[in-house]
Amino acid sequence: MNQVFQLGHKAFVTPAGFAVTPRNFRIGTFVSFRAMKPKRHLASSSKPASSFDNMEDEKDIGVESDEAGIQSVKDNPERIEVMTVQELRTILRSIGVPAKGSKRDLVSALKVYVEKKMEEEVSSISAEIVSVKRKANTKSILGERKAKKFSHEEHAQEIYSVPEVSALQESKRRAKKSPIGDETGEVDAKASVKTDKISVTLPTVQSEPWTMLAHKKPQKGWIAYNPRTMRPPPLAEGTKSVKLLSWNVNGLRALLKLEGFSVLQLAQRENFDVLCLQETKLQKQEKDVESIKQCLLDGYENSFWTCSASKLGYSGTAIISRIKPLSVTYGLGISDHDSEGRLVRAEFDSFFLLSCYVPNSGDGLRRLSYRITEWDPSLSSYVKELEKKKPVILTGDLNCAHQEIDIYNPAGNRRSAGFTDEERQSFGANFLSKGFVDTFRAQHPGVVGYTYWGYRHGGRKTNRGWRLDYFLVSESLADKFHDSSILPDVTGSDHSPIGLILKL
Repeated sequence: MNQVFQLGHKAFVTPAGFAVTPRNFRIGTFVSFRAMKPKRHLASSSKPASSFDNMEDEKDIGVESDEAGIQSVKDNPERIEVMTVQELRTILRSIGVPAKGSKRDLVSALKVYVEKKMEEEVSSISAEIVSVKRKANTKSILGERKAKKFSHEEHAQEIYSVPEVSALQESKRRAKKSPIGDETGEVDAKASVKTDKISVTLPTVQSEPWTMLAHKKPQKGWIAYNPRTMRPPPLAEGTKSVKLLSWNVNGLRALLKLEGFSVLQLAQRENFDVLCLQETKLQKQEKDVESIKQCLLDGYENSFWTCSASKLGYSGTAIISRIKPLSVTYGLGISDHDSEGRLVRAEFDSFFLLSCYVPNSGDGLRRLSYRITEWDPSLSSYVKELEKKKPVILTGDLNCAHQEIDIYNPAGNRRSAGFTDEERQSFGANFLSKGFVDTFRAQHPGVVGYTYWGYRHGGRKTNRGWRLDYFLVSESLADKFHDSSILPDVTGSDHSPIGLILKL
């Protein structure tokens, strides 16, 4: 009976430093989700618009030519969402991809194709780098051997022992001189390697970009979050604890289509007890929830879902647990706030757990007033009322980068949804000033760690992100949490999961 659904995502490195606390539970065999083979497409998300990650719709899209059309959507994947059915079919036919089905199917097919092409380009660049380095090193070795041969000739008039430039040496030398600027993209440093036949620029790709301090205006003492070194060792055997994970999946149907890794493996690595989800985008009318329950894994039989009723395929939250809660409630109990499926509350023995997806202020900040004058105060009153009974854990995508350390480009986003002065002040006044503790910031006061990266311009590859996802806990739990973490290597969404280990 115990089950949790199979969420696939791209393979990620399993860091040796990531500790897992054994809990003596068995994760059994899983049921695969049929007919879901394509790789993760670049789904759009209602995230903050910014100078480097403008999420506004672009209405004027023309497919001038096959090559230009593909390049256009590669440069800006969000354009795919606003293309017409005819435009989608035209470009899909031009690249030899079947153009049948609904608009959702066409969008998904084009996004899968674009991501595949981008991956092929990266692989091609990597192969070229290896080839150039080998050729340059071979020339260097041959030059050295030739010089040695000449040195043994008695009547040589003049000896020139000047080998070709070593690719590795020159790369290292120039890498030290090349700063990581705003336009570096996924390349940390560039080295120009010249031989008598080859002149090429070699990029050095950062394999774990979250370990690179990326910030427009870093302060003295700030360092990048590195889960390999910053997560504490596991609790002593026998210590009672609960491990919570939270993840904005940016569309659960799309996540389920991923090849490779699944939540089975994530569960084995992180050994979580409860998983909170946001932005599931499920529709009760399509029986999405019931279909997902058919592809569950052993170990987690308790799942609770709420979907948007006012706008289909929008918002949505869930709690999935192997611990049976005492009670479950949906929404704030206020009709003006409860039509979008933004809150699920589960009551456990020693705390309330809320999986929450706070409304985004939107393009043009059209919902800013609603956010700061209605939603935030109502949520604050709700959790403070719960605190009268037992401590509260509020987790999810709270759609606010509270401090400048929580966003790559603070100066360029002063009027972007998620970083306006009004939202930041509201976040502080309604939650932090009322006794709730930001667990990650409490554990890592000078650490730059992001949980959201926009798809445009490869924000994740350059670690240009926002910290929008939180575990806020009642002050009475502040000395009981063991680890508040970010899992930046888990892909599949524009957000990464976050975790909290709480001693009971």
